[in-house]
Amino acid sequence: MARRKKGRPLHGWLVIDKPLGITSSAVVNKAKWAYDAQKAGHAGTLDPEATGVLAIAFGEATKTVPYVTDSMKAYRFTVRLGQGTNTDDREGEVIATSDKRPSADEIRAALSTFTGDIMQIPPQYSAVKVDGERAYKRARDGEEMDLLARPLSVESLELVEMPDSDHAVLEMVCGKGGYVRSVARDLGHALGCYGHVVQLRRLWAGPFEIEDSIPFEKLDELAKDAALDDFLLPLESGLNDLEELACTPEGAAKLRNGNPGMVLASNVEYGEECWASLDGVPVAIGVYKAGELHPNRVFVLGE
Repeated sequence: MARRKKGRPLHGWLVIDKPLGITSSAVVNKAKWAYDAQKAGHAGTLDPEATGVLAIAFGEATKTVPYVTDSMKAYRFTVRLGQGTNTDDREGEVIATSDKRPSADEIRAALSTFTGDIMQIPPQYSAVKVDGERAYKRARDGEEMDLLARPLSVESLELVEMPDSDHAVLEMVCGKGGYVRSVARDLGHALGCYGHVVQLRRLWAGPFEIEDSIPFEKLDELAKDAALDDFLLPLESGLNDLEELACTPEGAAKLRNGNPGMVLASNVEYGEECWASLDGVPVAIGVYKAGELHPNRVFVLGE
């Protein structure tokens, strides 16, 4: 006999405005406890010293996490000019300094080389794996690694303001796998003055914006209270980038069993990834082929 899962079978999304000094995993654990949820996970880690949008998926919504993780994200961050650190942020040790301070026009000119499809080398203190071990663990042991550059799509990178000659506030919209710390480091090198991140905030991630979020403190304030459910967003919120196709009850039954099911499509191309719904309830995600959806993820909702 299967062991009964602890907690509520909750399905949907919660957007938290993550505060400073706490890991993304700790936020997920607190949310799972506050909602007494059976299952939870997040769509894209934020470092402890970063704030802003952290999207948490509950239950069946965890099956849509990859579609949010792979989507574009926006960040606002402040670069400290004239100093480089071994972690590329303010938590690290200052390892290089310069008296040079670029002008706003010089910064704007340099930013153009950081947009489009670029190659980016992760920070030494990052979660990338080197011979099966996290880079930050090796860096903590004093090892300096030659990390491989990785492709990154940067839609935009703009100078917002310069509060003073030592600081530049930037906003970046980029794809999956971008390291803001690497941008600060590389921009500093390009300007000949060094640089590191002193403040970082995620403004939006895929369909989830900071305006959708609730303060982290709400989880303690309303823990185990039904009022907390009012902040949940529907499962399909994580599927905004995919086309929705209606299906018949017969088609839904086949899809839920992992088989191709008939869907009603209009402008969907053969081989396009879509999601099917029955009376507005998500049934499956899959590939559209000649009037049928071939599922690769199936939801248990509405069974």
